[in-house]
Amino acid sequence: MSAILPLYPLENPMPKALANAPIGIFDSGIGGLSIAQEIAHYLPNERIVYYADTAHVPYGPRTDQNIRELTAQAIEWLYRQGCKIAVVACNTASAFSLDYLREHYGENFPIVGLVPALKPAVLQSQSKVVSVLATPATFRGQLIKDVIQRFAEPAQVEVLTITNLDLVPLVESGRYNTLECKQSLQKVLDPAVAKGADYLVLGCTHYPYLKQSIQELYGAKLSLIDSGLAVARQTARILLKNELISTDSQESGVRLRCFVSGQNAKELESVLKHLIQPEITWSIENIVEKLG
Repeated sequence: MSAILPLYPLENPMPKALANAPIGIFDSGIGGLSIAQEIAHYLPNERIVYYADTAHVPYGPRTDQNIRELTAQAIEWLYRQGCKIAVVACNTASAFSLDYLREHYGENFPIVGLVPALKPAVLQSQSKVVSVLATPATFRGQLIKDVIQRFAEPAQVEVLTITNLDLVPLVESGRYNTLECKQSLQKVLDPAVAKGADYLVLGCTHYPYLKQSIQELYGAKLSLIDSGLAVARQTARILLKNELISTDSQESGVRLRCFVSGQNAKELESVLKHLIQPEITWSIENIVEKLG
């Protein structure tokens, strides 16, 4: 517990949240908006507070301890905003922080995490070769190792692990369907396709925004799988279990409030206009208080 408890002893706990409290979602950057939108569609009466740690993105190259500390700061911020649940919409952060967070906050503040959606790829693969595109830190974590041992190895499915540190910055800057992005994807995905991979698991919440580029490059050769809908369903199950499903209509007002830790809200506004679907009302602003 050393990663969190000395930094954040749970003093002055928040009162138990009501059903009309918002869902808190955290990612290292804006990629987790892919998860936020899945949740917004699956739970149409919910409001969402989204925290993007753009001051420290990307998390992939960071040390395990640094990832734990940054994640702890972000989840504590969502907790203090009065959120009723937190979704760690970041595979890298989930790989190192879930156990610590859940033990720290207890049952009154549930935590949902991510693991690359390898299981459905393994079950559906015809070639017995699947690929996972994720950050180096995600592959260092135990979550993905457990899934490989539980599902891929018994089914004798080969798992090709792929990393590319260029992709997250490309999404963050809105360059996710450019020639530069496609060239970066080809560099890491061509070898996987050559080895017979028929499924590609998108193991980072930034990567669903690369679907169009990947499909233009590989067409039917690669079937794409991400965790978005599964996370939305799990969030709904936990809210239902805790009697926290909102019944308030969200036909008016801002459904998705985005907060960024870097001083770049204005610059990101133009990127979010392309990332967020038009039916979801949203806002973006900088976090003014110092974290950590």
